Amino acid sequence: MNILMVYPEFPDTFWSFKHALKFVGKTASSPPLGLLTIAAMLPDAWQKKVIDLNTTPLKQQDVTWADYVFISAMVVQRPSALKVIALCKDLHKPIVAGGPLFTAEYADFDQVDHLVLNEAEITLPQFLADLQNGHPKHLYLTDQFADIHTTPIPSYELINLKLYDSMSIQFSRGCPFNCDFCNITTLLGHIPRIKTVTQIIDELDKLYRLGWRRNIFFVDDNFIGNKKALKTEILPALIEWRKGKKGCNFLTEASINLADDEELMELMVAAGFHTVFVGIESPDEMSLTECHKSQNRGRNLIGSIKQLQKKGLQVMGGFIVGFDNDTEAIFQKQIDFIQKSGIVTAMVGLLQAPHGTDLYNRLEKEGRLRMEMSGDNADGTTNIIPKMDYQKLLAGYRKIITEIYAPRLFYDRIIEFLKNYSPQRPSVHLEIEEILAFLRSIYLLGIKGVERLQYWRLFFWALIHHPSKFALAITLSIYGYHFRRVSELHLL
Repeated sequence: MNILMVYPEFPDTFWSFKHALKFVGKTASSPPLGLLTIAAMLPDAWQKKVIDLNTTPLKQQDVTWADYVFISAMVVQRPSALKVIALCKDLHKPIVAGGPLFTAEYADFDQVDHLVLNEAEITLPQFLADLQNGHPKHLYLTDQFADIHTTPIPSYELINLKLYDSMSIQFSRGCPFNCDFCNITTLLGHIPRIKTVTQIIDELDKLYRLGWRRNIFFVDDNFIGNKKALKTEILPALIEWRKGKKGCNFLTEASINLADDEELMELMVAAGFHTVFVGIESPDEMSLTECHKSQNRGRNLIGSIKQLQKKGLQVMGGFIVGFDNDTEAIFQKQIDFIQKSGIVTAMVGLLQAPHGTDLYNRLEKEGRLRMEMSGDNADGTTNIIPKMDYQKLLAGYRKIITEIYAPRLFYDRIIEFLKNYSPQRPSVHLEIEEILAFLRSIYLLGIKGVERLQYWRLFFWALIHHPSKFALAITLSIYGYHFRRVSELHLL
């Protein structure tokens, strides 16, 4: 059996980092972890080929080679997924599809032959058994959550690692919180399920054997959902694993209450974590109450962010405008908050309602759903009818994006962050890509760029006052280049 596994293309979004990746000669931020895990669940005797459309074009001969084409996608990849499906149908190749897009919207994909949804540890074996018996069904669903102790090591060997800036790994699934706009708990539940230490170390060992030395992203929905397991098992194991190894620093996603646990922050930094994505959403208490963001309420959010930075964790922040309680004052509040916090990578989006969320269900009852969700919460679109006048909301959103990524405010924010940031000495693994990125930054940002005055201001400020953070300062300036390009594409 020949199995072609296709990962659709991401559009040019804030999260794609496409414009920044060019500086280091990479074509995609991270690989299709879901498909690589599925590949490891398929029979060993089957021939498998993975094509990530973010790194490699899909050719007709690739499809004609296959007996089955497997597709996994997120909502934001819908346009590309539809093109792949159309090509497969034209060539009369049966399609097997799964992942968040198809799980949420399976009723819209009758053209897919077999929808293997929810968690593959449960539904994929059912499909494979039926396939072997000659009677595979169209739809496989479950309301159960998988035992991820059974999840195999992803088949990283099926991709060209050199094309990616970071690798992905997963320790847990699920989140204990209940933000009404988030579909994580709908898909994966409230109780975090965790892999064993042995599973994680085996996955890391495989990546290291394959020659990987760059960043590794723990793609958990909330890495600190099970603090006890982190403190007593996984983080001590990661600290031990990294001894004597080059590179392999970690980043992840976590809730803001990480800032309340000094021991956990120190263990994470000692284990090699340097960046966390945190859903801040809003500085407005009423909006946080509205969306059930209980972990963010009643706290000094900027103080919590500063605490994470001082402990050695860069904070990438998610922000949302368009809550029912938002007034026109929210736009300047968001700008001021982002600047004071020193969050350099601030992802600001309009509120969207994913299928299956409490927000979606509420707005559906109120008759306030207006279009298909794009899946890109930073493209200036929304699938809801907001309480605020839509044109005022869109104008305010454009104001935020235009200002926070304008050179002066953006570079001011880098300096604010670097003043407060106290990194531990990282595991140094300098590659030629980093040297080339530095030289490209001088040319594209320092000579050709509209930000050249701000670039050189940061360049010499970091070199004189914080030389140990100089490389990070240049990296962040490259991020700004990407964010400006994307904002110009979507909003101007």
